[in-house]
Amino acid sequence: MAREYNFSAGPSMLPNYVLEKIRDELFEYKDTKQSVMEMSHRSKEYLSIFDECEAKFRKVLGVPDNYSVLFLQGGAYTQFSMLPMNIMTVNKTADFVLTGSWAEKASQEAKKCGEVRIVASSKDSNYTYIPEIDVSTLNPDADFMHICYNNTIYGTAFQLTPKAIVPLTADVSSMILSKPLDVNEFGAIFASAQKNMGIAGLSVVVIRNDLLERSPSDLPSMLNYSIQQKNGSMFNTPATFSIYVLSVLLDWLIDEIGGLETMETINKEKSSILYDYLDDSKMFTGTVEKGSRSDMNVCFLAQSEELNKAFCSESTAKGLLNLSGHRSVGGMRASIYNAMPIDGVKALRDFMSIFEKEHM
Repeated sequence: MAREYNFSAGPSMLPNYVLEKIRDELFEYKDTKQSVMEMSHRSKEYLSIFDECEAKFRKVLGVPDNYSVLFLQGGAYTQFSMLPMNIMTVNKTADFVLTGSWAEKASQEAKKCGEVRIVASSKDSNYTYIPEIDVSTLNPDADFMHICYNNTIYGTAFQLTPKAIVPLTADVSSMILSKPLDVNEFGAIFASAQKNMGIAGLSVVVIRNDLLERSPSDLPSMLNYSIQQKNGSMFNTPATFSIYVLSVLLDWLIDEIGGLETMETINKEKSSILYDYLDDSKMFTGTVEKGSRSDMNVCFLAQSEELNKAFCSESTAKGLLNLSGHRSVGGMRASIYNAMPIDGVKALRDFMSIFEKEHM
């Protein structure tokens, strides 16, 4: 069956390899006589899936032994609260870098736990660039400094991990597994799954073990990192099927792609196809400063709102799906996560060229 190209920002498309493997194992996983969806999370069959998934995740991302990997639920939005509740507990203050809506929302949640200082922001230009961080302005007594690494709504991304003088935390939901990431540079990272890690329902937290000691004993158990870690992410029933899908996706990254270095090369090639076209186009304009461009989310505008609407309508008819920009920004957004093939990006570029010739 031919598939159309889905440029959704999330939930996003999955690789054919993953969908086909899920299809083949849906009714019976290996020789267990049951579907993964039916398994007890305490069964030896499912524990094998779970343990293999964590081992593959650690291998692919290069997670050091002094970090814990937690498979949780509630999405990245829950982590906006859960992270400060657990580690903003020493001096009850944190530094935030504002690069978009998700960083803003995270800072608002952190304010419920203590003092939040905004140490850099690009809000002055509606988040069209990644701001520089003056290390001299950072608070050495902050419990952590937080960034959103890739900004889905605005199409910006940090090109390098910023320097921090306290534990650095990051929302990496829309860029995790898209390129190598040095986990040692962070105190904690978190990500929801429905972009590069599989399907909705799962969130992954990677946290340095010494930070787990900060979790207050009076926190609700489900929101306590330390309790989740001591229970092996099984304090309650985990998102069993979502974890299985992540495991299959990691097989794809390892066996079909060859790891994150190769994945990054592919993603750079895909984004360059679109950015090169935008830089030469007389109709379409990229909305992000060149030094801040995301490889995952390419945002652009036509010359008028009428053309934007026409483009989204006509592209859908051509099998290029979900190209409308976020409602708070408008225009168009092509989310080209790991699963988007190069042919899909080329098809979009070719349609943009045709559309431009027909409407200029």
